[in-house]
Amino acid sequence: MENLFGGFYAGVCEEVCAYGHENVLSGHKITFEVTKDEYLTKKGDCIIGVNADKGLADFSENFKDTLKHADTFVKIFIAGAQFREEVNARGSKNLILTNENDIVVRKSKFIDDRTIAIMADKAAADLDREMVKMLAKGKEKAAIILKFVVWQEQINEKYKF
Repeated sequence: MENLFGGFYAGVCEEVCAYGHENVLSGHKITFEVTKDEYLTKKGDCIIGVNADKGLADFSENFKDTLKHADTFVKIFIAGAQFREEVNARGSKNLILTNENDIVVRKSKFIDDRTIAIMADKAAADLDREMVKMLAKGKEKAAIILKFVVWQEQINEKYKF
C-alpha cells in the first residue's frame, strides 16, 4: 500500500475526506478533530476539517479491531493540494470507536467514543501554520484527506518499518 508521501506501509487503512472552514484556528494543544458537521464556531479550536465523509462508526470492523490493541501504531497522513502533515499515535484496547460524527486524535490517554488514537505526537496547535492558513480559507479552497494506517508491533518488528 502506498502512502501519500510515496513510502510503503503494511497494515489496515481508512481514508476520510474533510474540508477547511473560515473558523479553523487549530490552536488546541491536546487534540485535533475532523467532524461531519458543516459549520464550525471559533470555540472549536481543535477542529481542522468539517463536512467529513465519515465518522468513527463508518470505519470497517477490521480497521477498528486492529486499533483496539495496546501494541497498535497509528500513522495519520493529512494531505491537501499544497500541504502534507504526518502524525504518529497509538491504539488502545479501551477504544470505543462508535461516534457517528467525529474523529479525534489525542496527545493524552483520554478515551471517549470519538477517540481514534491516543498518545499522538501532535495536536492541532502543533500542525503546520501554512496548512492551517489554507484550511481557514474555507471549503472551496481547501480539501483534506486524512489517511489512517494502523499496524501492530509484531508486524512492525517483522517488516522493520
